[in-house]
Amino acid sequence: MQALSTSARPLIGWGLIGAGGISDQLARALAHVPEARLVAVGSRDAAKARAFIDLPRGTEAPAGPVKAHGSYRALVEDPEVDVVYIGTPHPDHVDSMRLALEAGKAVLCEKPFTLNRREAEAAVALARRRDVFLMEAMWMRYVPAMVELRRLVAEGAIGEPVAVSADFGFSAAGLAPSHRALAPALGGGGLLDIGIYPLNFAAFVLGEITGAQADAVLGPTGVDVHTVFNLRHAGNRLSQGMCSLRATTGCHATVLGTNGRIDVSPPFYAAQQLKLARGTGPWEETPVEVIDRPWRGSRYVAQVEEVHRCLRAGRVESAVMPLDETLALMGWMDTMRAQVGLRYPGE
Repeated sequence: MQALSTSARPLIGWGLIGAGGISDQLARALAHVPEARLVAVGSRDAAKARAFIDLPRGTEAPAGPVKAHGSYRALVEDPEVDVVYIGTPHPDHVDSMRLALEAGKAVLCEKPFTLNRREAEAAVALARRRDVFLMEAMWMRYVPAMVELRRLVAEGAIGEPVAVSADFGFSAAGLAPSHRALAPALGGGGLLDIGIYPLNFAAFVLGEITGAQADAVLGPTGVDVHTVFNLRHAGNRLSQGMCSLRATTGCHATVLGTNGRIDVSPPFYAAQQLKLARGTGPWEETPVEVIDRPWRGSRYVAQVEEVHRCLRAGRVESAVMPLDETLALMGWMDTMRAQVGLRYPGE
């Protein structure tokens, strides 16, 4: 992939596929990145795209005019678009990625990357054939606290890391059965929607997963509404994760080492603070060092900056969220869904 010229193309143009709440968060983040410009929004309903552009965003409003496209194809064919962000429901991801990649556009795709590993493999293979940038939007990995967490673990601040625990849950009691979080046709269920965070966090800290065992409660619509899983990682490391659509959890995460621990301030996936306890003494006697690492602007900003760094350097994937790891994690979610008896229409 040719690197973007910083002189010929000082601004990087972004186009959004999907005009929902997650795309709005990305649009707001772009306003905090000086070299980013939101140039277009695509929806299957042009009126919805226009309404999205007109949302009041105050100081986070786009810096220039934004075009509303009434189809995804029109969006990816827009010559001002350098990067396509996909923020639609899960089952749409693979087709939207295909459109954008075939048009030669760099892609940042919201997680979960696809419904399953088979779809993910098709998207990654296409990106590699076309030599086009592709990245899963696991923004959690780029926030400053996570960067610091990984640095501390790598330098041995808590000895050898041996275990991780993380949870993410909210009550979906007020949601209609047709809501994307609960509808099988939209890839609903706790594991794909929010369980991916504790899963990804465990892999981010402990590395390669070599085994997984999950149990779940399936709700009235047939998707998982409460799931727990245990993972084995290379090097005899273990992790535990939980996700719930039945109850609101503390969204905590802890990394345990042979010489200390790191507690990640909740919600762990958007952390701005770490608590580092060094040593092997009793819990109540261990001094705790508080480390503040706030994000700038919004929690999505660092992810946008990573895309820009990769494009400027001519890279076709991120070393922080590599495509092979995205594929591996999709495969483990397939494994866990099979264990709990969850299949989506068409699988």
